[in-house]
Amino acid sequence: MTNTIEELRWAPTTPRMPVMFVGHGSPINAITDNPFATEWLRLGKELPKPSAIVCVSAHWRTSGAKVTAMERPETIHDFGGFPQELFNMQYPAVGSPSEAHEIAELTHKLITFDHEWGLDHGTWSVLCRMYPEADIPVVQISLDVNRTPEQHVALARELSELRNRGVLVMGSGNIVHNLKLLGAEGTAFDWATEFDGLSADLIQKRDLRSLANYKDLGVAAMLSVPTDEHYLPMLYALALADPEDDITFFNSQIVLGSASMRSFIIG
Repeated sequence: MTNTIEELRWAPTTPRMPVMFVGHGSPINAITDNPFATEWLRLGKELPKPSAIVCVSAHWRTSGAKVTAMERPETIHDFGGFPQELFNMQYPAVGSPSEAHEIAELTHKLITFDHEWGLDHGTWSVLCRMYPEADIPVVQISLDVNRTPEQHVALARELSELRNRGVLVMGSGNIVHNLKLLGAEGTAFDWATEFDGLSADLIQKRDLRSLANYKDLGVAAMLSVPTDEHYLPMLYALALADPEDDITFFNSQIVLGSASMRSFIIG
């Protein structure tokens, strides 16, 4: 039976869950063995098993923030030019209408329900390696195109209570992401390396003000973040950090010259 909002609000709390930001990179990571997928598999085994997963993906942008609220979200293949094997992939995790209702309540209904989107590759290409059994309910939150980065941070902070409910909140994007200036595999442009390092330092300092105002961080920032949809999920994750939380980086490589896979665990 589906829990009511009142039951969820007064449910016993669990040890506070970590938060993740994942540089998801190419969807091909879902079906190839590589160091990134190996780390995702390791984390799935080592992290506390969540009661549910809430993912903010770079690949769902809407007017007004939304949360998937269906029982059975479809697996969305939102890409082209990849092997048929990737299009055949399904990630049959159930949704969680009760979690969607809790998110709406926590954000004073600033996040509203969606019954059509599903799970895009920013979510399932990572989770199929972390939790291959697809036995954890998953919902996605969209990126509201009308919000400034500072407003995204404020909205993210409304979700803090989810950590006490056994929920794993995950942002999925890439801090450096400029597909118009790709390089060879194994290379990194100087500006990509510069901004990746600067952002890592600001993340460790929890300097959300500077990170949200990335356009003031110089030419390297502008080249690294030509559009913000892959960058904003990182702000959602960092906004949920507590002062006592450790922040641990993993998958800190740059691929194809201009895509940073840098990821981190909070808590």
